[in-house]
Amino acid sequence: MISAGRLMPRSRLHASQDRPDIALRTARSDGPPMRTRVKICCIASVEEARQAIEAGADALGLVGAMPSGDGVIGDVTIAEVAAAAPPPIATFLLTSEQTADGIASHIRRTHPTSVQIVSHIDPAESARLAELEPHVRRVQVIHVEGRAALDFIPVYMPFVHAFLLDSGRPNAPTPEFGGTGRRHDWEVSAEFVRASPLPVFLAGGLSAANAGQAVSQVRPFGLDLCSGVRTDGHLDAYKLAEFMSAVRRADEGFWSA
Repeated sequence: MISAGRLMPRSRLHASQDRPDIALRTARSDGPPMRTRVKICCIASVEEARQAIEAGADALGLVGAMPSGDGVIGDVTIAEVAAAAPPPIATFLLTSEQTADGIASHIRRTHPTSVQIVSHIDPAESARLAELEPHVRRVQVIHVEGRAALDFIPVYMPFVHAFLLDSGRPNAPTPEFGGTGRRHDWEVSAEFVRASPLPVFLAGGLSAANAGQAVSQVRPFGLDLCSGVRTDGHLDAYKLAEFMSAVRRADEGFWSA
């Protein structure tokens, strides 16, 4: 795992990968109206997946083994949910594996459409993963602990399809890779979105109460949340509906302004 202070220059990477073609961009000012996508994370079962999809979710987050945090399910359940999700719903495998071989193995056991890499892995491993799993969408999590988060953009951009900004503490004694329910500095997140040529998801401390601010201030491609739509660990239909409504209102307000 790397920190922003120990980034490997691209000239030192042995892998030679062009940046993946990205049809979807984050720009909102000069393109056609684009609604904010919503990813519901910590999906625990096929039934929770059904609830999220019926509420309007675009993507489902399926949490593999982690050193900390909530929402972890077994690989068999992840594979079941991934297989049950209808197109065009995306299924994101959240993996804490840190090598390309380990991540690829996790993908092959669970068959998601996308993989969310929750650790700041070595860029050489990111490059190798692009070679091993070229048909799986690769999303790199960046844990925002300051403006140094922006330094990761050129490091991972050639090898991934999107970024996801979260509030983990990957260098803590017990690493936190997500699911904290904490909000980070959205000013940094907004700057990251403006700087990134790739789509950017925003996670960390989201709920119906702040979804509108998240959309208007950060202008991400998508929002991602777990605890903000749950009660006692279970998906809450009321909170889910309120969150989806808040996002849609924010989108309508943005484009009518």
